Amino acid sequence: MSAPFVQDTDEVSFLGHLADLAGAAILPHFRTRGVVDSKGTNRFDPVTAADREAEQVIRAAIGARYPDDGILGEEFGTTNSHAERIWVIDPIDGTRSFIAGLPVWGVLVGLLTRGTPTIGMMAQPFTGERFFGDGNRAWFTGPGGPRDLSVRPCATLDEAVMFTTAPDLFAGDERTSYDRVEKRVRLARYGADCYAYCMVAAGFVDAVVEAGLQTYDIVPLIPVIEGAGGRVTDWDGNPPLGGGRVVASGDARLHDRILDVLRG
Repeated sequence: MSAPFVQDTDEVSFLGHLADLAGAAILPHFRTRGVVDSKGTNRFDPVTAADREAEQVIRAAIGARYPDDGILGEEFGTTNSHAERIWVIDPIDGTRSFIAGLPVWGVLVGLLTRGTPTIGMMAQPFTGERFFGDGNRAWFTGPGGPRDLSVRPCATLDEAVMFTTAPDLFAGDERTSYDRVEKRVRLARYGADCYAYCMVAAGFVDAVVEAGLQTYDIVPLIPVIEGAGGRVTDWDGNPPLGGGRVVASGDARLHDRILDVLRG
């Protein structure tokens, strides 16, 4: 068996540093029953001190290391939006899981270079897991030691394990389209947020179908899934850099089938 591939570039090493900083900011708040605010007016959209503190330390580290780069973050918006390189941050993807004490949230950081996702990371500080990708390779560090990530073959819906965060992500025709897919898969599960995408890259889940995503929800995960051999698009088959309606699959054949069913 060949040794696991672990990329060692300045930016990837820096991602690991950001994961350390974010974990130090977040973990003192995890499972502490801290104050939860809502950013939404018509629906519950939770945010905690951990979200804000983690993004602040990540932004400060990026600004100190790469002062000419831009930053797009969930909690504090965009700076230097015309930069050639933009760091994309979701300090806690899965805040609902976080406040429920479930360890299926993660720190997402990715880098857009001239509009293309070039590296990405999902770090889970509580479990010590980190998933990295550069679009060509994907790899894991954490319990059990470092290893490559690779999607698994799954050509048909009736063999597929599929995730979505929650069915109420979909409204109107979107819900009808999603239900058509869910009725045909072998197993549908809910609630894993960024963790589900990483399980696609690791070869344990076959697809994720979602709607209502933001750029910071998906851009850091694209290099991980594509680096593991998977595919990520919007429901029309285009790059989902703006978020919105997203499909991520391990097998291109399954991906095409899901798009067909979503279109009806």
